[in-house]
Amino acid sequence: MNEDSRCFDFEIGNEFFAQFEEAEIREGELKVVVKANKGPAHIDLTILIDGAVNISCDRCLDIFPFPVHCSNSLLVKFGKIHDESDPDIIILSEEENELNLVQYFYEYIILALPIQRTHPMDENGNSTCDPEMISRLNRHLKNNIKGTDPRWDELRKITNN
Repeated sequence: MNEDSRCFDFEIGNEFFAQFEEAEIREGELKVVVKANKGPAHIDLTILIDGAVNISCDRCLDIFPFPVHCSNSLLVKFGKIHDESDPDIIILSEEENELNLVQYFYEYIILALPIQRTHPMDENGNSTCDPEMISRLNRHLKNNIKGTDPRWDELRKITNN
């Protein structure tokens, strides 16, 4: 690293997620590395996050650890007023000398999670979800639906024309 570069390390644990009242994540252990490269009128931040968080499975509702690995960039510029309206650029006022990245860390972690959160498959391609819950779900599925919904039949006629 050159003299205009700095590296900052952070540890994220359960107390980090407790700061967010409506957080969908309550537990996790992650390491954050922020690499700052200072330019003449800006600072380029590269934020690397690595670890795991405990999330709820969408299928069986059981909590399981999910690995998080992401890299994000953030540009810090200096101006007359503080502005964070652009998600990739922060404008700090000339009087400011501190930057709080907590909200950015949280958002990057959330964005690293998949939309559908289910237990991973095992090496044989079988679900690792809670078997008791899957059994209950299967009992309530409507497997023997006969016929079609007449409302959909009318709509299909329109698309076929």
